[in-house]
Amino acid sequence: MPVWDAEISVDEALAGRLIAEQFPRLAGRPLRFLAAGWDNAVFVVDEVWAFRFPQRAVAVPGIEREIAVLPRLGPMLPAPVPVPTHVGRASDAYPWPFFGAPLIEGTELAAAGVDADRARLAGQLGAFLAALHDPALADRHGDLLPVDPMRRADMPARGAIARKWLDEAAEAGIWDGALDAEADALVLRAATAPEASRLSVAHGDLHLRHVVVDPDYGMAGVIDWGDLCLADPAIDLSLAWTAFEGSSRAAFLDAYGPLDEAAELRGRVLGLMLCGALAVYGRTEGLSWLEAEATAGLRRVLEG
Repeated sequence: MPVWDAEISVDEALAGRLIAEQFPRLAGRPLRFLAAGWDNAVFVVDEVWAFRFPQRAVAVPGIEREIAVLPRLGPMLPAPVPVPTHVGRASDAYPWPFFGAPLIEGTELAAAGVDADRARLAGQLGAFLAALHDPALADRHGDLLPVDPMRRADMPARGAIARKWLDEAAEAGIWDGALDAEADALVLRAATAPEASRLSVAHGDLHLRHVVVDPDYGMAGVIDWGDLCLADPAIDLSLAWTAFEGSSRAAFLDAYGPLDEAAELRGRVLGLMLCGALAVYGRTEGLSWLEAEATAGLRRVLEG
């Protein structure tokens, strides 16, 4: 059974029922499925509200964290994030909390196409993460957040997981293994690099599906904050290597600020892990656009 299989499948009928029961003003309004990932399903009401429903119990603490923290964090960031305004409670019909937030319109970065110039987006994302990782945010909101509960900064563990996903991608015929020696060397170097000297507020799971772009390939927002935590800021930096290269990567790093070698190594290893997992997920679920972008991300990481 795939690790992302739902424990409770939220379809349009269930989503509509839950929304109508708890938010009567939205009853009967147009409803459509937007997207699903490993843990949650999202439905749009009236083309205004995006409702997020956990489909696995492991996602519930993250939903609760988003409800508690994003209303405080959102106004302090330079691009939109989902700010819960309709908070649904557990009931006999559905055992977990859920929420609705103003819809962030746009396209997932992974689905936006690879041909556009990414330099503008890269600069905007670098500036966004610089604001998120500002020590003042950790001082102000750190007491509301757990410390790296997914152990994303544990490089020996994350390196082993990255290797596992690369092997699965190879078995599926997605990954040809030509850069495996580079991958192994990167994982080894990261495992012995110094740890971060400070913790920051971190998105915690920032990858190709969680940045939304507008029609001009600018940054529309950042979604899916279920892994929001205090952590090594490098855990949010994998996109610098998976999504960008050349002048675009330089634009990201210029906007974000200087990185030491150890932070770069950690960001690249997490990029391997995330893109390996997304490539396999894309193949298994028939999402060819995701498989293609994630596979390109693997090569960007390893080609430097």
